Amino acid sequence: MKIKRREACIWQRRYWEHFIRDEKDFQRHFDYLHFNPVKHSLVNQVCDWKASSFFKYVELGHYDLDWGGYNHIDEGDQLYGE
Repeated sequence: MKIKRREACIWQRRYWEHFIRDEKDFQRHFDYLHFNPVKHSLVNQVCDWKASSFFKYVELGHYDLDWGGYNHIDEGDQLYGE
């Protein structure tokens, strides 16, 4: 793709730098990160994605194991940091 579009950088075109402003912003980004496999229909629940750092944060008490619920997303819904 880089050759086709004659791009030299490693970042995707839609990438932009973002400075985490506060604790709430940090939490929104982590929610987005952990919910992404559900959003893209790779799994039905956050806890089904075994390679996630989500389990570390469950152990630390930041999330409940059933956080994020069950996948029942309609197209067009905006979730977690978008």
